[in-house]
Parts: sequence; structure tokens; C-alpha cells
Amino acid sequence: MSTKESNPYLSHSQATEIIKRLYGLTVSVMRPLPSYIDQNFYVAPSEGGEFLLKVINSADSHNSTVIEVQTHAMTFLHQRDFPVQTTLPTLTGQLMSLEEIDCGFGMQKYLVRLLTYLPGTTISKITRSPQILYDVGKMAATLDTVLLQMEHSNISVLQREDLIWNLANIPLLNQYIHLMDGDPVQKVVKAVMEQYEIKVVPKLPLFRKCINHGDLNDRNLLVKPDGPSKYNISGILDFAHMSCGYFIFELAITIRYMMIGSPNPVDVGASVVAGWESVFPINEAERDSLYLLVLCRFCQSLVMGRHTVIQQPENDEYVMMASKSRVDHIRLLWELGKEEVERIWFQSAAQFIQP
Repeated sequence: MSTKESNPYLSHSQATEIIKRLYGLTVSVMRPLPSYIDQNFYVAPSEGGEFLLKVINSADSHNSTVIEVQTHAMTFLHQRDFPVQTTLPTLTGQLMSLEEIDCGFGMQKYLVRLLTYLPGTTISKITRSPQILYDVGKMAATLDTVLLQMEHSNISVLQREDLIWNLANIPLLNQYIHLMDGDPVQKVVKAVMEQYEIKVVPKLPLFRKCINHGDLNDRNLLVKPDGPSKYNISGILDFAHMSCGYFIFELAITIRYMMIGSPNPVDVGASVVAGWESVFPINEAERDSLYLLVLCRFCQSLVMGRHTVIQQPENDEYVMMASKSRVDHIRLLWELGKEEVERIWFQSAAQFIQP
């Protein structure tokens, strides 16, 4: 089955019927929200409140235990005052429901959840000051530290050896690297992947383990203004890439995504590292691997972006626009080199004074 055929494409009336049948709510306002491979709707029922209806693609819907643990993690974090969504139970008390729906490709099964809606602006839409980047780094480290305390009978499903977005699974990109044939940046991607095997893999036993959110990108973090030029983090979205990993993976992923849209992308790392280390100082092996791990995340995004264009040509313009930014950033980091990038990140982070 292609990616396109596994994605949900519910109509307004199909979504309205599900909300009424499962939750007893009458839709007053509904509008689609962006999503990569799932389908999201903003829902305001006449009974009151604001919600997000999340319909999970049929491929991931087969992994209901993974979704169950993700849902548990959100509840766990909400109880500890993190700004995350919680799940509204159905009329029969279930936190998710497997629905058989025809979205134009025959009847398929999709997991459905109704989540609380978090207001705010995505961090992609603001100018990111050193202060908000520091706060993002601090929040990311705090999140992973707290998730260490989480217990669940099925927590082992978060090992996810097949999750291509886990930084432990960089070799899985080899099956898609041919999609970049003819692109000059493929040479850099291959070199980074080789360096991962030589330099990072031997250090994995020295990294501290944790559970990663794994996708703290500029559209999964919400902020609210606090005065004329300051923002506070008001929402952490989308736990779909949650997996067992290492603290340093989360830091690398966060730096990579905070570079998007920045006029000085390399400098971003210093503020994020400073915030991170205010909670969880990194060790020597982790510090030595950070540069390559950030590059590895760029490789994942580039290669899988090409894969998405082939699977979903209707998203070609959006994906390729994002791809240009990735190419520019990976080239910049690669050409500056490890020593210079580390100097910028770690010396500036050490001198960072929280405003």
C-alpha cells in the first residue's frame, strides 16, 4: 500500500458523524489543520470546549499499543504540569477507537482520538530570540528527564527498531539513498552516514538512555506572547515519533529544527545547548557526537523528504521548499566543519547569561 493510500482523507460529514457517535458531541465549528501523514480537525462542539480530532494513518493504526503508550505519556506529562494535550474518553470510556472508514481507497481501519486543543502560535511563526531558544533547550531536557520516571506495562514497544526517524536507525536510510541520485548534496549525506558508523556508533554505550519525544520541530512547539518581545512555551504537540533513545538525540533533533527559518542558523545551537545544560549537562562522548548527530537528522529529513515527494506528489511544492532550507543548512554545517561549529555552540553556550 502506498503512503497516499494509507493516509486518511475523511470528509467533513464523516468526521462530524464520528464525533457525534463516539463522543456524543454536536459539531458547531470544524476546520482542517495541517498534518504530515495523519489527518487533524479543529473541533468546537455546541456543548462547549475546543478539541482536535486526530485520525491516524492506517499503517500506524496497526500499532495500537504504541499509540496507547504515547497517549499514556501525554497524560503522565500533563499531570506534571507540562503543556501537552490530553485525550477525551469516548462514551464507552475508551481513549481511542479503531474505525473502519472508506476514504476513497476502500474500507480501511484508522485509529481515532479526540484531544484537547492547545491555543497558541507555532514557534515557526515568530522570530526566535536567544531567550526562547534557551527555554526550548531547557524544556526539552526537562521533558526527557521526567519521562525517565514513566512506567507502563508495554513500555518496551518504544524500542522501535524500525522507526526511521530514530537517530539510532541512520543505516535504515540506505534503502532510500538512491532517491538522491544526481543531487550534489547526496555526497555529503553519504559522508555523514559513513561518519555516523565510524564515530558515533562506538560511542552509543557511553550515551545516557532515556525516552525521546523525537520530533520537537518548529510546528510542534506552541508559544504565547509575554510582553512586547518575549514568548513563553505554551504547548508541546505530536508524540508520534516517541521512542527509546538517548538524551543527546533529543538535543541534536531540537537544534536541527530550531535552525529552520533563522537568519543565523549555526548560532541557534549555542542558546539551545545552554538551556539544555542548565538541566542536564552532557558528557564528553555526547558532546563529541552532537555535531554529527545534528547532521544525521538533516540527512533523515532530506532523504525522507524525497521519499515523501514520490509517495505524495501533491505535496511536492511544500516538501521541496522545506528541502532547500535543509540543503542550505547541511552544506553550511559541513563546510564550516566540526571544530568551528563546536566552538560556536559550546563557547557561546558557556558564556550564555539568561536575560
